[in-house]
This record gives sequence, structure tokens and C-alpha cells, in this order.
Amino acid sequence: MKGYFAAVFCSFLLLAGLGVSKANAQAANPQVHVAAARAAAYEPGQDFTNIFDLCAEPKPGRAAPAEGAGPAGPRKVPPRSQWYTEQGKVFDNVYYVGTALGDNATAWAITTSEGIILIDATWDYSVEELIVNGFKKLGLDPAQIKYVVVAVAKPQIFGGARLLQDRYKAHVLTSEADWNVIEKGNFSPDIKPKKDMVVTDGQKLTLGDVTITLYVTPGNTPGTVSALVSPIKDGNQKHVGAFFGGRAPFVNGDGVQYFPNEVAAMKVWGEQAKRFKEIAEKAGADVFLASHVGIDKTLDKVNAVKFRKPGGPHPFVSKTAVGRAQTVVSECMNAQLAWRANP
Repeated sequence: MKGYFAAVFCSFLLLAGLGVSKANAQAANPQVHVAAARAAAYEPGQDFTNIFDLCAEPKPGRAAPAEGAGPAGPRKVPPRSQWYTEQGKVFDNVYYVGTALGDNATAWAITTSEGIILIDATWDYSVEELIVNGFKKLGLDPAQIKYVVVAVAKPQIFGGARLLQDRYKAHVLTSEADWNVIEKGNFSPDIKPKKDMVVTDGQKLTLGDVTITLYVTPGNTPGTVSALVSPIKDGNQKHVGAFFGGRAPFVNGDGVQYFPNEVAAMKVWGEQAKRFKEIAEKAGADVFLASHVGIDKTLDKVNAVKFRKPGGPHPFVSKTAVGRAQTVVSECMNAQLAWRANP
């Protein structure tokens, strides 16, 4: 009898080991993760196929992802036609005031009963036209900007914050890690905002009738910031917005080392995408606010709002979209890590 139970126990251990081996093999198979990302990348009206390129198989001799160290000479400002787009009202208390450049940051103005919160501030050369003058076209007062949340320490995102800080006394917020990047980076001193408020993970920023919950989600930069916005108002309907800072992982940028190597950057970025997905879903988020217009073809959706029929579905409202965007990112990072573990 003892021999029988011993045999059964050994068989159980063998089967369990085979199950673990099979699971590990699947986890190490990049194509499993690519397939999961592909399945999440598209549904009508919510198109994340542009970030599916994060799943591109690495080629021999690939370079670690990094951003430029800054221009050696005078910075070239692109023609207005390349970055300008009309501002748009998206919800009763949410406005798009960002650029048209697909690889640049969006900018979202959140109006409250006591002022305005801005998420990202565009370039120093575009802030006057897009935000200051854009606000006036929308019937908003730029002097009511009380806070500017800087998602990542990159000039296309924080560049306009200095003007808003100096002219309107707006508070500027980002994480300690990204304040350090702004301080040390190869940026022109005149566009660096003066260090102000430091974002901590889970911090709540309340202004009037709106609360933005901020999370530190490193990977795009050492201290990338993401946010939940509540409530987003659409008539009698109230929604929760989810904003995930950044698009792709970077090892370094603008003369600052972010992470030791590409594997470390990708691992952190994938983990944070998965974490924020869980946070957003638990909060009931049903509005995806992109950090770059190229992530979800933001401008198409802003335009679609103009043609929305009374009582019709809102182009930005989709509970599944919030989770799918982060699924694409996290699964693509898993695929990249699997490729690097099994070259």
C-alpha cells in the first residue's frame, strides 16, 4: 500500500512538473504574448493598432531604446502646420488642447468648480497658441489654470509649463524622479519649470468638484505619472477617465540614464502597464485619455464628438478600451522580454 501511494505521489509530482514546464514554455514564447496583444489592439471606434508596433520582433544588432541627447545647435521649431490642430470640447468638463503630432504628447484641460487642471503642457513653442489662445477660443480663461500635471520629463510635455507657471502662477506637478531628470537633462534652462509639487504614488489632487488620483508608473521615464480623473461629466452621466503616461520604454534620454539597460526598462514598463490596468478597472474607469494622439487616433475621436447625435454613444466612452490599451503594452513587453531571454 505504501508503494502504491508513493507511486501515485510521484505521478502527481511529474504531472505538476509538466504543467509548470508547459506554463513556463508558454510564458517564454513571445508569439503567445504577441497574439494576446493583437487580440486587444482593435475594436471598432477604439483603435490601438498604432501601439501594436511595440511587439515588433527585435532585429540583430538592435540598439537599446533611447531618446536624443538634445540638439547641438539652435533648436529648429517645426512649421505650425505640422503641430497645430483645433482645440475641441470632449466632455462637459474635458477639453483637448494638445498638438497634432502623432509622436508628441496630448494635453487635456479638466475644468472644475474652482479652476482648471491641465494634464501636460505641450512644447514651449506651441503653448501660447494651443493652450493660451486655445483656451480663449473655447471660452476658457487660462488664468484659471491652477495645476499642470507633467506626465513625463520630456520637452514636448513640460515645455509649456514654465510659461503657465510664470504668467498664471500655476502649480506644476511631477514625480521626484522626473524632477531630477528635468534638473539634470540637456534642456534649455528657459523652458525648465521651477521645481514645485512632487507627485507621490496614489496621491489625490482635488480641485473643486473634480479629483485626480496620481500614480507613479515608471518606464517611459524614471518617474512617469499616470492618472485617474473623476468625475468626467457628460450631461447627467458621470464617468472615470484613465490616463497612462507615456507610450514606450526608454533606457535614457536627454543626457540622463533612466534604467541600467533595455531589459530593465521593458520589465518595469510592462509591470506598470499591467498594474495601472488593474487600478483603472477597479476604479470603474470607462474613458481612455491618451498621452499621445497616435496611441488611439485621438484626433479622430475628438472630431467624432462634433458629429455625435443627442443621446448617442460617446466616442471616448468604452470600459473595454481602458484595459485593452494597457494589455497591448504589457503583452508586447512580455514578448520583448521573451525574445531577449531566448535570442
